[in-house]
Amino acid sequence: MSGIFGVVSRSNCASTLFYGTDYHSHMGTEHGGMTVLGQRFYRSIHDISQSQFKSKFADDYKQMKGNMGIGVISDRDPQPLIVGSKFGTFAIVTAGLIENMEPLSAELLQEGQTFGEMSSGGVNSVELVAKLINTGKDIVDGIEKMYDRIRGSASLLLLSEEGIYAARDRLGRSPLVVAEKGEDFAIATETCSFLNLDFKIIKYLEPGEIIFLDPDGLKQKMAGKSTSQICAFLWIYAGYPASSYEGISVEVVRENCGRFLAKNDNVQADLVAGVPDSGVGHAIGYAMESGLPYRRPLTKYTPGYGRSYTPPSQEIRDLVATMKLIPIKEIICGNRIILCEDSIVRGTQLKNYTVKKLWENGAKEVHIRPACPPLMFPCKFALSTRSTSELAARRAIRSIEGKDNEDVAEYLDPHSGKYPKMVEWIRRELGATTLRYQTIEDMIRAIGLPREKLCLHCWVGEKDNLGPT
Repeated sequence: MSGIFGVVSRSNCASTLFYGTDYHSHMGTEHGGMTVLGQRFYRSIHDISQSQFKSKFADDYKQMKGNMGIGVISDRDPQPLIVGSKFGTFAIVTAGLIENMEPLSAELLQEGQTFGEMSSGGVNSVELVAKLINTGKDIVDGIEKMYDRIRGSASLLLLSEEGIYAARDRLGRSPLVVAEKGEDFAIATETCSFLNLDFKIIKYLEPGEIIFLDPDGLKQKMAGKSTSQICAFLWIYAGYPASSYEGISVEVVRENCGRFLAKNDNVQADLVAGVPDSGVGHAIGYAMESGLPYRRPLTKYTPGYGRSYTPPSQEIRDLVATMKLIPIKEIICGNRIILCEDSIVRGTQLKNYTVKKLWENGAKEVHIRPACPPLMFPCKFALSTRSTSELAARRAIRSIEGKDNEDVAEYLDPHSGKYPKMVEWIRRELGATTLRYQTIEDMIRAIGLPREKLCLHCWVGEKDNLGPT
């Protein structure tokens, strides 16, 4: 999942754009980019896979001058792109995943369109979105036509010479929020980007809503839809603790998740811990509900290492997981530890670089408590999980059944006979003393939105998916 940020100001916006975009660094690990419109379009794109956004752009933004700009932390494609079109020149950034990108690209090529070549040999999804927008009679009509043709998710910011167009995908899987400070406006994926820049939230975009921001203010160009399915994983893992989506705090939801885990648990333990950083809020909630002390047997070396879940290659994920968590033996040795985690995706890092460190430093027991149910399906709307074969739950099912099973309905039901067999297989694989997952019902209660307002595809597949964006 990528993060996007835009700003419209009465003065030079480059500094605000730089810091606002940087506050999305937890949303992607591949590319960062910024474009500012002044006397011309100033653009900078860097590979941030081996370095922080701040270090790559600290000098660049000082050379940018203009009162409007957009930025992005991208999990896949280099962006922003600057496009010459029948609407004039514009810059564009997107967040999401287009599932039918290959057939759409082939259709456009047949229609006479051309694409710039990427080093991977594929098409840049941001360029595809721009091409589809260019088929409309104006920018708003083009955005609507783009949404008519894609499957998946694409929220976007489009910087034209007149102002910034912002569109949230039709089922609202990724958020967009507008804030103001005096006569300045900002729009972002993550509301945490507003706080230290003194912006105040004025509007959460509705699914499918299109707005326009310029120095004179905010104008709605297309009303939102009543149907909504925001990604539940934003609260469980992907979002920053200080952010909120649909007005609901990430940190409060994580505490709620921990409370539900504790309410359904009867294990005896000496302390509660969270896998840093995204497991911490869940562990605090567990500790508050259970009365057990919250302690830190594992600390994250934040200055050097980011998230181990988001890099695209297993080699990089393993390296980050190995190096970032430092054990504290004096807290681990001899203790029965409840370890709260946001989720178990592949399970390899939890097994090899987290649980292993606890055992090696003398843990008496390790009880793993994920804040969400077993992940069963790769995400179709963001680059979080790429294939079914990666998922720990599917490996368990394959081992139990002796084959790949398309029908996993019984494994989705905690009351079935097969569900505990899957959980036990994963427990043994992880080397944990016990393993107990959150139920989907308690996870939904922790978030506080109706089930039909959440995208739960990762856990239940097509069952709760309401269709294309």
